[in-house]
Amino acid sequence: ASLCGVIGLKPTYGSVSRYGLVAFASSLDQIGPFGRCVEDVAALYGAICGRDPMDATTARRDYPDFSALKGDVKGLRIGIPKEYFGPGVDAGVGEAVHTALRELERAGAVLRELSLPGTDYALSAYYIISSAEASSNLARFDGVKYGFRAEGYENLLELYEKTRSEGFGDEVKRRIML
Repeated sequence: ASLCGVIGLKPTYGSVSRYGLVAFASSLDQIGPFGRCVEDVAALYGAICGRDPMDATTARRDYPDFSALKGDVKGLRIGIPKEYFGPGVDAGVGEAVHTALRELERAGAVLRELSLPGTDYALSAYYIISSAEASSNLARFDGVKYGFRAEGYENLLELYEKTRSEGFGDEVKRRIML
């Protein structure tokens, strides 16, 4: 969102239905709103969040009117994981985040540095989880019921092999192999 100059929201898992989404890694996939301003994102999030009988992972709870929530952050506690600002963070991104944090502090938020030592394992865990789930989810794209179907095959196994060889791009094949 920031790269495109808009506002984006990554909702809490289970607050927005994934029904109809082409699954990559089910436990990581999410649908979130983008908009030109916070009010637009709040209105859209209010429209899409909530229980969906077509998605068993959606939470059974009531949600507030997000458009009615206004910006008093006095006393709001914000944790800042020190591991998130180490080597590899683009200088411009780091400065933008710190600028926003200073604004929140001036408005009354309480900033506290904290440590999330498991952060070192996040990328490794992501690759294991996303690759396993992607492989499982992509199994349905066999050319029989879902997705692209190759031509010129003599049996079911050859249909599967040709369909997946021709229909999946290099990155998708890499994820399946991982």
